[in-house]
Amino acid sequence: MNQLAPLSLVLLATASSHALATQYLSPEQAQQVIFPEATLFKAQPVQLTLDQMKQVEKLAAVPARSVSWRVVQAYKDDKLLGYIFFDDVIGKFELISYAVGLQADGMVRQVEIMAYRESHGFEIRNANWRKQFVGKSAGAGMQIGDGIANISGATLSCSHVTDGVRRIAAIVQVLYKK
Repeated sequence: MNQLAPLSLVLLATASSHALATQYLSPEQAQQVIFPEATLFKAQPVQLTLDQMKQVEKLAAVPARSVSWRVVQAYKDDKLLGYIFFDDVIGKFELISYAVGLQADGMVRQVEIMAYRESHGFEIRNANWRKQFVGKSAGAGMQIGDGIANISGATLSCSHVTDGVRRIAAIVQVLYKK
């Protein structure tokens, strides 16, 4: 029976780490939270060219990472309000799913954490931390220690989400020349 004890502990640890995953918002809910005044959301997937990826990397100072991006445009009647990008970044071990809303001029409007799967660092969902991104663009004080504060115990989550938001802001700037 003692031989089963280590196996039981491994199974218990694995089960408990997955039990910490929390889904806060669906993509549709995130859209409504970011652009509550929108009357229409249109899926507008983005495919970056190699040249655009190089521009994004230069502007964001992080790898462009992917050619394909899930994007939704928000409209009020016929007027484009902005864009919502959906992305995942690694926390320490698990993915963090988030949405970034950008105004039509390319400035960050809002960041929403949609799902958090780590055992620590969930404080990045705090509204005060996420508000630090509002009104910023790819090149404007959007790095940990330069416009974005770190959260003790959530250093990797803070860094990776910040890099992701900066990358998305750079994509919008490159694609829409804002």
